Amino acid sequence: MSDFAPLSLHVPAPPSREENAPVDTSRLSPAGAVRRPPVDADPQDIRDLAYSLIRVLDDDGSAKGEWAPALDTDVLRGGLRAMMKTRAYDQRMMRMQRQGLTSFYMQCTGEEAVACAFQSALQKGDMNFPTYRQQGLLIAQDWPVVDMINQILSNSADRIKGRQLPVMYSAKEAGFFSISGNLGTQYIQAVGWAMASAIRKDTKVAAAWIGDGSTAESDFHAALVFASVYRPPIILNVVNNQWAISSPQSMAGGERTTFAARAHGYGIPSLRVDGNDYLAVNAVASWAVERARRNLGPTLIEWVTYRVAPHSTSDDPSKYRAKDASAAWPLGDPIIRLKAHLVSRGEWSEERSVQLEAELDQEIAAAAQEARRSGTLHDGPKQSPATMFEDVYKDVPRHLREQRQKLGY
Repeated sequence: MSDFAPLSLHVPAPPSREENAPVDTSRLSPAGAVRRPPVDADPQDIRDLAYSLIRVLDDDGSAKGEWAPALDTDVLRGGLRAMMKTRAYDQRMMRMQRQGLTSFYMQCTGEEAVACAFQSALQKGDMNFPTYRQQGLLIAQDWPVVDMINQILSNSADRIKGRQLPVMYSAKEAGFFSISGNLGTQYIQAVGWAMASAIRKDTKVAAAWIGDGSTAESDFHAALVFASVYRPPIILNVVNNQWAISSPQSMAGGERTTFAARAHGYGIPSLRVDGNDYLAVNAVASWAVERARRNLGPTLIEWVTYRVAPHSTSDDPSKYRAKDASAAWPLGDPIIRLKAHLVSRGEWSEERSVQLEAELDQEIAAAAQEARRSGTLHDGPKQSPATMFEDVYKDVPRHLREQRQKLGY
């Protein structure tokens, strides 16, 4: 007779659809409460920053604490515009998908500050290795929206020639590496790119992006091993938006600790940040980018945010979470929060927001109309089937030339 009870596994219980609390509020910190260490701080001296939450904006829109960046009003207005434009773009693309003009789309509603504010800390030549919810990285640098919509529509003007799923953009000139549907792979690629930058004695840094769910993939840990050993100039971003499709972040290991804390086992400095606070994102991103550019090695940042929209147009979140769960999100809407900050400074108004929203909607609508002239999912010009044989080999091998000829191309 055994003295022990039968063994059992612990399986994290997802929140019920009636439960409205999407985050453990015990892991939050008041605005301005978290210290700002020197950029060359030893990882061992800032271990606590992986468990607190760096916040700058309080509930009244005031900037608090050591992390508050001294940003010009024009910069803040530009950040607000970028986030509002990103949301307007998402809304237009969702409408086009519902109209049957494209097959698929993924929004970043509620997460706009993460990409838009982070991009403001980078320089031309730096390289992002994004997932499929960082369209703000392109929009924040005024990348042509028509080019993005062409990719969504897979039309004759699509620079990827219809070879990628919609939303998987690629723009080398914008420092936007081709998105991979296997979301963990770009983490390793980003570390390799950063290593190459150091080997070339360059000054460019890389930014890797991954979601909370994909941190459970082995690629994530392989990337951290190389980053910890070779200390390349890279920022390792983990966007914790609480859901990996229908799986809560607890299923990826976020139940008893933070995702930022995973860096400790690799000796990599890490910080946990309010991802819905534009000022906090800008400040921490600038800190980490400076650290990388000073050859001080990698930094891992967990951006705590919330996926307000469905995972994609193929998803129905009402089947696994409360319909009004996002209303209980304690960190608010990034656009509303930055707008409140500008209003508190006397540099913005509700009237200007309404006007800007209308202007951006017209701008996106005009871009969509222009892109549609190059074709949509069912109508208009398409890429020639001959392009399937291009851009794979420098010199096309004989068997592919023969296949192309048999097709009449």
